[in-house]
Amino acid sequence: MAKEKIAYVCSSCGYDSPKWIGRCPSCGEWNTFSEVRQGKKSSSGSVQNMGFAPEIKSSPIHISKIQTDAETRINMNDDELNRVLGGGLVPGSLTLLGGEPGIGKSTLVLQTILNLKDHKVLYVSGEESAKQLKLRADRIIGERGLNPSSDIQVVCEVMIETIFEHVKSVQPDLLVIDSIQTMATENVESSPGSISQIRECAAMLLKFAKESGIPVIMIGHINKEGSIAGPKILEHMVDTVLQFEGDQHYMYRIVRAIKNRFGSTAELGIYEMMSDGLRQVTNPSELLLSDTSSDDASFSGVAIASSIEGVRPLLIETQALVSSAAYGTPQRSATGFDIRRMNMLLAVLEKRVGFKISQKDVYLNIAGGIRVTDPAIDLSVIAAVLSSNVDTSIEQGTCMAGEVGLSGEIRPVSRILQRIAEAEKLGFRRIIIPHANLNGLDKSKFKIEIVSVRRVEEALRQLFG
Repeated sequence: MAKEKIAYVCSSCGYDSPKWIGRCPSCGEWNTFSEVRQGKKSSSGSVQNMGFAPEIKSSPIHISKIQTDAETRINMNDDELNRVLGGGLVPGSLTLLGGEPGIGKSTLVLQTILNLKDHKVLYVSGEESAKQLKLRADRIIGERGLNPSSDIQVVCEVMIETIFEHVKSVQPDLLVIDSIQTMATENVESSPGSISQIRECAAMLLKFAKESGIPVIMIGHINKEGSIAGPKILEHMVDTVLQFEGDQHYMYRIVRAIKNRFGSTAELGIYEMMSDGLRQVTNPSELLLSDTSSDDASFSGVAIASSIEGVRPLLIETQALVSSAAYGTPQRSATGFDIRRMNMLLAVLEKRVGFKISQKDVYLNIAGGIRVTDPAIDLSVIAAVLSSNVDTSIEQGTCMAGEVGLSGEIRPVSRILQRIAEAEKLGFRRIIIPHANLNGLDKSKFKIEIVSVRRVEEALRQLFG
């Protein structure tokens, strides 16, 4: 009988070590090594032996002789998901969808495959029973009145070898694994969810997807730090990593691509959680803005920014609160915005404009529970902070876009035409933009008033007089 081998694997990056060590030499994390018992591997569970593809002997080929054809993507019948995927699901791709528990990952995948037309889907559930899936599908179909034309087969199984046997008999066009942390293989003698089990199961699914041309969607858990549970190599293996995020106290959900070999990672899809599933949000700007524009009262510390996420323009409400520090050390807090960039903008506001806020608490919030990385929101952050500091509201119907430099200059931003058009469509009367963006801009095409500024002081004079 072969002696069982014991190894230690880093849960952060998957580094193997013959003995336990405190600090991982690969990723530098501390106390991440866990014991893994490695038994003798069997060849009975390999994908090649399942009959999906014959044994292929590879040989080098010149790059100029490689034939490339346009990939025929699978239309998911979901504009938001298609945008994030880069136009649809690529055949033979491996996609990983991660998110917090209860955020709606399984609901998103289930309602997507219910809308697929003329596609056979095999849904493998390792967490829920078939009755639970049927109840959820009935809720989606019953209230929305959908008539799914796709052939959906459901199986509750956790052994990857048995799943491949089901795939061989069903011959689906799409395979869904819910979730990868519950899958296990006979090749590894450890419990499901361990580092070695996740890595081996993902490798077998990747081999299956590439050899058979059948796309695979894996649902994955995340840990308390917010990253995908399991070894970091899991994200390197797959073709696309989608993050499904959102606050459970809000009704909005956002799908963004962290990694995408077939499209851009700058796109995001926005959904609204309803009683019958997730509804696509086609115009998120109207939902991200408060309804204070219809009231006579206006509030200080609120500025509207014209932002771009991927190819989609968004008007986002920036809220700031500045108050006297109750303790010795002023507090700085930001929700939905980088706290380090906020500190830089506060330093610019104090050094270049002359407003003393070093001894005051500053709180910043991006309304709607979304996170913004577009640098064009800098000008609205400074405007909101100053508006709260002097307790003076910004005139309603005004929005702005501009990146702020360390010397106080307003730097140009990309795709200014889309930002202006979105503000005009939503009824804004004035937009403040960087002066450098005026080059080649025809103001006569827009009814909205376009104000250009070169420095932060000019922008604040336009806003507060």
